[in-house]
Amino acid sequence: MARNKGVQKRLHNKLEHQAKEQPTEKIHEHKSEDKVNNKKQIYNMTGLKGFYIKYLKYMMVLPIILLVLAVAQIGYQYSTTGEFFAKDVSLAGGLSITIHGEEIIDIPQLESLLGNQFGKNEITIRELRKQGVQFGAIIEASSHIDERSLIDVIEQVTGELKKDDYSIEQTGSSLGESFLRQLVTALVLAFVFMGIVVLLYFRTFVPSFAVILAAVSDIIETLAIVNLLGMKLSSAGIAAFLMLIGYSVDTDILLSTRVLKNKEGNVYTRLFSSMKPGMLMSMTTLTVVTIGLFLSQSDTLKQIMMIIFIGLLLDLVNTWIQNAGILAMYAEKKERELR
Repeated sequence: MARNKGVQKRLHNKLEHQAKEQPTEKIHEHKSEDKVNNKKQIYNMTGLKGFYIKYLKYMMVLPIILLVLAVAQIGYQYSTTGEFFAKDVSLAGGLSITIHGEEIIDIPQLESLLGNQFGKNEITIRELRKQGVQFGAIIEASSHIDERSLIDVIEQVTGELKKDDYSIEQTGSSLGESFLRQLVTALVLAFVFMGIVVLLYFRTFVPSFAVILAAVSDIIETLAIVNLLGMKLSSAGIAAFLMLIGYSVDTDILLSTRVLKNKEGNVYTRLFSSMKPGMLMSMTTLTVVTIGLFLSQSDTLKQIMMIIFIGLLLDLVNTWIQNAGILAMYAEKKERELR
């Protein structure tokens, strides 16, 4: 009897254990089925979201092509001019003559005369306007051009200039080069510390590399476009590139955090959840920069606004195609490994 009771007890315990395991197995099966169904729903989406998901990996060719072309342009610039970008007086050194007065200056005639006399690449002329009305001009010349000779040529267009009609600023070439080195050093250090912070936060190579690559791509591609536009970078322009790093990294960090740290939903649902606030940030900044670009009367502010405007447009490509594509492939790979 005792033996029969022991057998019955063991059978009862076994049946209880099986009853407990069956619901758990069903839950796991349901979760697995839900993941498969969610993934199918994501890939079967239509419209812009569906197009984005289906062709994201193919679209990653676009930022690669942009980066290669940008590097080629900067390389060509260096091979032909000996510099990666054109510098204005504040960085290269030279003369800066500001003419102010009520008489209107014939800028095209002045440009032609000075270009023929000293060379077009040695002279830069900027018109000063306030509320659409001209009130002067700034003439910048290379350091080897004589001050008196420059004023003599200018007076052929403006007439005789009194000392109260103009002001002269002179920057030594060594001072300009020293200032440029300091700004470039600051730019490099900003990248280094940004990379360290990103690496410490994510603690994995691929997401950190994606963020840094997007920021580097923004800087290189923006510089290439600045070269193509014929802009001469000032110290304020270099500062604008520093600002661009910040604008680039914030959307990349937002994207990486949502896709990797948040475990709810599919990779692409998390990607789309980051896209709305990220695009909103970029669009609001672009709107403000565009307004500033058109309303600003200062050439220095215009250069800053132009650099940020170009960089933000490129950042849309580098963040939501390049970075998003890398993160999507990385997250999908991690999910497959966990199954």
